[in-house]
Amino acid sequence: MAKLLSSAKTSIITFKKGENVNGVVAKLTPREILIDINAKTEAVVLEKDKKILRRLLSKLKEGDKVDVTILNTESEMGYPVVSLRRFIDNITFKELEDLKKEKKPIPVLVENRTSGGFLVLTDDGMQGFLPNSQISSIENTQTLIGKKIDAIVWEIDRPTKKIIFSRKATQGSGEFDELIKSFKTDQKISAKISSIVPFGIFVSLQNPEGKQVEGLIHISEIAWEKVTSLDELYSAGQDVDVVIIGFDKDAKRIDLSIKRLTSDPFDKEAKNFSVDQKITGKVTQILDSGVVLELANKMEGFIRKEKIPPTVTYSVGDSVTGTVFQIDKKRRRIVLIPVLLEKPIGYR
Repeated sequence: MAKLLSSAKTSIITFKKGENVNGVVAKLTPREILIDINAKTEAVVLEKDKKILRRLLSKLKEGDKVDVTILNTESEMGYPVVSLRRFIDNITFKELEDLKKEKKPIPVLVENRTSGGFLVLTDDGMQGFLPNSQISSIENTQTLIGKKIDAIVWEIDRPTKKIIFSRKATQGSGEFDELIKSFKTDQKISAKISSIVPFGIFVSLQNPEGKQVEGLIHISEIAWEKVTSLDELYSAGQDVDVVIIGFDKDAKRIDLSIKRLTSDPFDKEAKNFSVDQKITGKVTQILDSGVVLELANKMEGFIRKEKIPPTVTYSVGDSVTGTVFQIDKKRRRIVLIPVLLEKPIGYR
């Protein structure tokens, strides 16, 4: 017996708080969810959020393999406490991304109204936003609260857990053609911001009949200078002047620009530079493709990697003198060749 006991090996392992481990659903009820993680006792899922609990109950069953996060290695009752939020989020967002690709309508419950649209809830408890501009122009918005409607997943920003739905996308293209017939490219118009996402600003436009049309100002069309944070510049409900640059009939929205209301300052400043001109700038970035410099009047200079000799290195803040090789209007920068005291071996 002693020999058998000494040869027996326990399979029970220890865990650390915050660790992600594999497990199996041992019990799944509205009152209790237990996960077998190969500990001394089964782990308990601590979930007070009813929306997340609803998702767990709808998407899991006993015997399913799951990944859990350790919240407490051992509670006062002697069992580990774990969370399934990360695991269920991965499942839900994967499903939503698939639905977005397929453009498949799903039922959502309209919960509340905001200045820019409506807060909606999916059957499995995921909250999203339905902008005013993504509601069909023939829909009676006064009766939407508390109603279930079909909508399409329009945009997903997983890091911030923002989900934007479209009711309008479930409609045919004929209605969109009718809505935009009075708009023209290069037309200047006022719009109201409905939502801000990392890649741009969604706005609501009104046609002459007073019906809503969605527009998008891509982040690259906000300003001639590089924009990093839209939330610092704009807010939902704000009115902005825009110019129409195109029509996206697949997305059923109008493409807009703010920066094209003014001329590109690069064109004016570029007239101060000429090929073979010698100028000096300060290094602001070191990239794999080359070195970025700040020139006079905040113009951007660039030295391509292949033009930098192997024996020469630059650091941020260095003052570098070069000759103008090209005025790159597409990338809005002045391409330089560094001025060298002597030509190194192998320099091209």
